[in-house]
Amino acid sequence: MQGRSQVSDLGSQTPYPSQPPPGGDYQAPAAPAPTGRASGPRAGFWQRFGAYLIDLIILVVPVVIVMLITNQNVANLASIVFTLAYFSYFEGGPTGQTVGKRVLGIRVIDFKVGGPIGYGRGLLRTVARYLSGIILLLGYLWMLWDPEKQTWHDKIAGTVVVPVDAYPVR
Repeated sequence: MQGRSQVSDLGSQTPYPSQPPPGGDYQAPAAPAPTGRASGPRAGFWQRFGAYLIDLIILVVPVVIVMLITNQNVANLASIVFTLAYFSYFEGGPTGQTVGKRVLGIRVIDFKVGGPIGYGRGLLRTVARYLSGIILLLGYLWMLWDPEKQTWHDKIAGTVVVPVDAYPVR
């Protein structure tokens, strides 16, 4: 019977009383442990758009050269291969920055732990870019109303794009 009344008494107590109980046995609750999650500022739409334009200009040069040497089909294939290699390598690398992202001071990081994403997830993110563009670029525009400013390819790869001054390259 006594155990039963203790249960009902515990249910009525507040978890963190404002006054310590008599006798001084009160210990303050521990602060929540840091998650390591990227929780600070995010790169804006126009920063990301500008970085992507710079990267596209860089990617157009070798594709045009391939097109001049060969035919349209080979140039299309080269465009896909160069795009996959470029974004996978640079965004998956230790800095998480393509040339365009470096110029505009932004980088790609892991959403959960805040560090580099690695080459495998860099490739996944790059392939997912095609999905982001399929339906009227909705996957790219998604960041405009998403609370974490993530595009579809960010969500698929578990990444976020952040300013370098808030998340410096180590």
